[in-house]
Amino acid sequence: MRDIIQPIFSLLPQVGSPSYRVPFKEKLKWTGVILILYFVLTQVALFGLSSTAVDQFASLRAVLAGNFGSIITLGIGPIVSASIILQLLVGGKIINLDLSRPEDKAFFQGTQKLLAIIFTLFEASVLVLTGALPATAPGFEWILILQITIGGILIIFLDEVVSKWGFGSGVGLFIAAGVAEQIVVGSLNPLTTPGGQGPAGAIPGFIYSLTTGQPGFYLLLPVLATIVVFLVVVYAESMRVEIPLSYGGVKGARGKYPLKFIYASNMPVILTSALLLNVQLFAAMFQKLGFPILGTITNGKAINGIAYILTPPNGPSTLFTQPLNVLIYAIVFIASCILFAVLWVELSGIGPKQVSKQLHGMGMQIPGHRSSRAHFEKILKRYIPAITVLGGAFVGFLAFGADLTSALGGGTGVLLTVGIVYKLYEEIAQEQLMDMHPMLRKFLGD
Repeated sequence: MRDIIQPIFSLLPQVGSPSYRVPFKEKLKWTGVILILYFVLTQVALFGLSSTAVDQFASLRAVLAGNFGSIITLGIGPIVSASIILQLLVGGKIINLDLSRPEDKAFFQGTQKLLAIIFTLFEASVLVLTGALPATAPGFEWILILQITIGGILIIFLDEVVSKWGFGSGVGLFIAAGVAEQIVVGSLNPLTTPGGQGPAGAIPGFIYSLTTGQPGFYLLLPVLATIVVFLVVVYAESMRVEIPLSYGGVKGARGKYPLKFIYASNMPVILTSALLLNVQLFAAMFQKLGFPILGTITNGKAINGIAYILTPPNGPSTLFTQPLNVLIYAIVFIASCILFAVLWVELSGIGPKQVSKQLHGMGMQIPGHRSSRAHFEKILKRYIPAITVLGGAFVGFLAFGADLTSALGGGTGVLLTVGIVYKLYEEIAQEQLMDMHPMLRKFLGD
């Protein structure tokens, strides 16, 4: 199979990898440029889209990092969908790859890009041809599909630029940017909504309600929910297990290797949300083909079947109006987060075997224990599998609970954004430190 797919990679446009270590200021510049381009693309409206179009994935919009009705309506959906397929294939040993080997890792990344482009065309076609994105006139369907496909491919390459030349990844950057925009607009927007009374923003709306003599304290609930979710996530990000280490080559040199409680980061939530998106997408496709086996979609919303049960709950009221659906959704969501956490740890090279190899190769050892790679792996196996499962379950439960709060930007969006910004801050701080002290690059493996 590799011999068939490999030649296709040379036909795909590539973002060249830097031949030198990219300095801090240049990484900052590229990250800023891509962020500006992303916001520009969110304002490029789809030509030929009917005004009756309904956002079928409004509840997942924060995770998709796309702007409905724009050229990047799909957002990062195709990238994450491709990642899910590959993780399941590699994790299930259907495709035998060792991602610690450069050639296998390059094949994995090339296949993921190819799959992402295929998913872009597929998702664009399903959305338009099933009527989720209706055209203004017959014959405009293919123009819509072309525009959405171009926008999706642009996102794929913008993500690649950030991954190679900037900080973090484009996927994380776009999610954080989209959620931050929703929080700022949702809390501070002074403009009046069409047909509404008072400003649309929560804080200006509350101030306006005070001037009318009818204080609308309920208007501040989404803002308060956002703050609470933010604080809980920040606390969760700081939880960790620290393994004491000593450096065999330097007497008295000691340190600690931190294992974060949320060990797989926020990727399980992103992958699970994308999986739910594809359930909705396939439900619409099967319905269009005359086989509504996953449920019925009406006016962009699932009204029955599996697609309906796996629709994210909309606010705390669903706990009382649809308790069974909420319970099933919670179980599926949390179980999926655990599964993707385990797969992500193994495929991203942070499992016990890979970490023990890295630490042993750096000459590290655990005080009071023999300095051997096998012993390192034995110690790490006590912690990493447990915190992977517990962290995956916790982050899934946190995302599910956050969605019930009706927080600005979506509970899951706030959760992801805090994790992304926290990780981005750590990477920027480390990069800046290495620029100031070049000797640290060798120690940190750069």
